[in-house]
Amino acid sequence: MSESPQTRPVSASQSERSEIIFPGDANALGNLFGGRLMQFIDLVGAMAASRHARAYTVTASMDHLDFVAPVRVGDLLILKSSVNRAFRTSMEVGVKAMVEDVREQKLRHVSSAYLTFVAVDATGKRIEVPQVLAETEHQLRRYEDAGRRREMRSPEVLRKKDLRATLAPEWHL
Repeated sequence: MSESPQTRPVSASQSERSEIIFPGDANALGNLFGGRLMQFIDLVGAMAASRHARAYTVTASMDHLDFVAPVRVGDLLILKSSVNRAFRTSMEVGVKAMVEDVREQKLRHVSSAYLTFVAVDATGKRIEVPQVLAETEHQLRRYEDAGRRREMRSPEVLRKKDLRATLAPEWHL
Protein backbone atom coordinates (compact mmCIF):
# COMPACT_ATOMS: atom_id res chain seq x y z
CA MET A 1 0.00 0.00 0.00
CA SER A 2 1.21 3.48 -0.75
CA GLU A 3 1.46 5.91 2.12
CA SER A 4 0.20 9.46 1.69
CA PRO A 5 1.23 12.35 3.96
CA GLN A 6 -2.28 12.25 5.49
CA THR A 7 -1.94 8.64 6.66
CA ARG A 8 0.79 6.57 8.19
CA PRO A 9 0.64 2.83 8.96
CA VAL A 10 0.72 1.59 12.56
CA SER A 11 3.95 -0.22 11.74
CA ALA A 12 5.70 3.14 11.22
CA SER A 13 5.13 4.01 14.88
CA GLN A 14 5.94 0.67 16.52
CA SER A 15 8.63 1.12 19.16
CA GLU A 16 10.41 -1.04 21.70
CA ARG A 17 12.56 -0.37 24.75
CA SER A 18 14.36 -2.81 27.03
CA GLU A 19 15.54 -2.28 30.60
CA ILE A 20 17.34 -4.46 33.12
CA ILE A 21 15.91 -3.69 36.55
CA PHE A 22 18.49 -2.71 39.17
CA PRO A 23 18.13 -2.23 42.95
CA GLY A 24 17.94 1.56 42.55
CA ASP A 25 14.71 1.07 40.54
CA ALA A 26 13.06 -1.06 43.23
CA ASN A 27 11.26 -0.79 46.56
CA ALA A 28 12.19 -2.60 49.79
CA LEU A 29 10.59 -5.83 48.49
CA GLY A 30 12.76 -5.83 45.38
CA ASN A 31 9.89 -4.88 43.06
CA LEU A 32 10.13 -2.14 40.45
CA PHE A 33 8.61 1.15 41.64
CA GLY A 34 5.28 1.79 39.91
CA GLY A 35 6.37 5.34 39.12
CA ARG A 36 9.54 4.10 37.45
CA LEU A 37 7.46 1.73 35.31
CA MET A 38 5.22 4.70 34.44
CA GLN A 39 8.33 6.61 33.33
CA PHE A 40 9.43 3.74 31.07
CA ILE A 41 5.87 3.52 29.65
CA ASP A 42 5.81 7.27 28.99
CA LEU A 43 9.19 7.14 27.21
CA VAL A 44 8.33 4.26 24.88
CA GLY A 45 4.91 5.83 24.25
CA ALA A 46 6.59 9.10 23.28
CA MET A 47 8.83 7.20 20.87
CA ALA A 48 5.79 5.80 19.03
CA ALA A 49 3.96 9.15 19.00
CA SER A 50 7.01 11.02 17.70
CA ARG A 51 7.61 8.42 14.99
CA HIS A 52 4.00 8.71 13.84
CA ALA A 53 3.81 12.50 13.95
CA ARG A 54 7.42 13.03 12.85
CA ALA A 55 7.38 15.93 15.29
CA TYR A 56 7.84 16.80 18.93
CA THR A 57 5.16 15.24 21.12
CA VAL A 58 4.08 15.91 24.68
CA THR A 59 2.19 13.64 27.06
CA ALA A 60 -1.37 14.87 27.57
CA SER A 61 -2.65 12.02 29.71
CA MET A 62 -2.24 8.47 30.86
CA ASP A 63 -5.83 7.50 31.34
CA HIS A 64 -5.52 3.80 31.95
CA LEU A 65 -2.71 1.82 33.51
CA ASP A 66 -2.88 -1.73 34.82
CA PHE A 67 -0.20 -3.25 37.03
CA VAL A 68 -0.77 -6.95 36.28
CA ALA A 69 2.27 -8.53 37.94
CA PRO A 70 5.41 -7.36 39.75
CA VAL A 71 8.71 -6.69 38.02
CA ARG A 72 11.67 -7.78 40.14
CA VAL A 73 15.29 -6.73 40.45
CA GLY A 74 17.27 -8.52 37.73
CA ASP A 75 14.29 -8.88 35.38
CA LEU A 76 14.59 -7.93 31.73
CA LEU A 77 11.68 -5.56 31.05
CA ILE A 78 10.49 -5.24 27.44
CA LEU A 79 8.10 -2.40 26.54
CA LYS A 80 6.33 -2.21 23.17
CA SER A 81 4.22 0.66 21.87
CA SER A 82 2.33 1.80 18.80
CA VAL A 83 -0.14 4.49 17.86
CA ASN A 84 -3.66 3.05 18.07
CA ARG A 85 -5.43 6.04 16.54
CA ALA A 86 -4.76 9.62 15.54
CA PHE A 87 -7.18 12.49 15.85
CA ARG A 88 -6.51 16.09 14.74
CA THR A 89 -3.45 16.93 16.84
CA SER A 90 -3.49 14.05 19.34
CA MET A 91 -2.78 10.34 19.25
CA GLU A 92 -3.69 7.44 21.51
CA VAL A 93 -0.70 5.18 22.09
CA GLY A 94 -0.96 1.69 23.54
CA VAL A 95 1.93 0.32 25.57
CA LYS A 96 2.46 -3.26 26.73
CA ALA A 97 5.16 -4.17 29.24
CA MET A 98 6.48 -7.71 29.61
CA VAL A 99 9.25 -9.45 31.50
CA GLU A 100 11.38 -11.78 29.42
CA ASP A 101 12.62 -15.00 30.98
CA VAL A 102 15.77 -15.36 28.91
CA ARG A 103 16.44 -18.96 30.01
CA GLU A 104 12.94 -20.21 29.17
CA GLN A 105 12.51 -17.75 26.27
CA LYS A 106 9.07 -16.78 27.54
CA LEU A 107 7.37 -13.43 28.05
CA ARG A 108 5.19 -12.58 31.07
CA HIS A 109 2.75 -9.66 30.76
CA VAL A 110 3.23 -7.18 33.64
CA SER A 111 1.48 -3.96 32.59
CA SER A 112 -0.56 -2.22 29.90
CA ALA A 113 -1.40 1.44 29.44
CA TYR A 114 -3.10 3.93 27.12
CA LEU A 115 -1.59 7.38 26.77
CA THR A 116 -2.56 10.46 24.80
CA PHE A 117 0.17 12.52 23.16
CA VAL A 118 -0.15 15.84 21.35
CA ALA A 119 2.11 16.87 18.48
CA VAL A 120 3.64 20.33 18.80
CA ASP A 121 6.03 22.55 16.89
CA ALA A 122 9.21 24.06 18.35
CA THR A 123 7.17 26.81 20.04
CA GLY A 124 4.78 24.36 21.69
CA LYS A 125 1.85 25.09 19.35
CA ARG A 126 -0.30 22.10 18.43
CA ILE A 127 0.15 20.71 14.92
CA GLU A 128 -1.94 18.28 12.91
CA VAL A 129 -0.89 14.65 12.68
CA PRO A 130 -1.41 12.04 9.96
CA GLN A 131 -4.24 9.57 10.42
CA VAL A 132 -3.49 5.93 11.25
CA LEU A 133 -3.69 3.19 8.66
CA ALA A 134 -4.55 -0.10 10.40
CA GLU A 135 -3.01 -2.95 8.41
CA THR A 136 -4.13 -6.00 10.42
CA GLU A 137 -7.29 -7.20 12.19
CA HIS A 138 -5.57 -6.62 15.54
CA GLN A 139 -4.64 -3.06 14.60
CA LEU A 140 -8.18 -2.40 13.35
CA ARG A 141 -9.62 -3.58 16.68
CA ARG A 142 -7.20 -1.31 18.57
CA TYR A 143 -8.16 1.58 16.26
CA GLU A 144 -11.88 1.10 16.91
CA ASP A 145 -11.35 0.61 20.67
CA ALA A 146 -9.38 3.87 20.79
CA GLY A 147 -12.36 5.71 19.30
CA ARG A 148 -14.67 4.29 21.98
CA ARG A 149 -12.22 5.24 24.74
CA ARG A 150 -12.06 8.81 23.38
CA GLU A 151 -15.87 9.03 23.44
CA MET A 152 -15.87 7.89 27.08
CA ARG A 153 -13.06 10.33 28.02
CA SER A 154 -14.57 13.43 26.39
CA PRO A 155 -17.18 14.32 29.04
CA GLU A 156 -14.64 13.96 31.85
CA VAL A 157 -12.06 16.07 29.99
CA LEU A 158 -14.65 18.84 29.53
CA ARG A 159 -15.74 18.62 33.17
CA LYS A 160 -12.15 19.03 34.38
CA LYS A 161 -11.52 21.91 31.97
CA ASP A 162 -14.62 23.72 33.26
CA LEU A 163 -13.58 23.07 36.86
CA ARG A 164 -10.09 24.50 36.29
CA ALA A 165 -11.65 27.63 34.77
CA THR A 166 -13.62 28.27 37.98
CA LEU A 167 -10.78 27.72 40.44
CA ALA A 168 -9.22 30.76 42.07
CA PRO A 169 -5.41 31.09 41.76
CA GLU A 170 -5.05 30.17 45.45
CA TRP A 171 -7.32 27.07 45.21
CA HIS A 172 -4.63 24.84 46.68
CA LEU A 173 -4.21 26.83 49.94
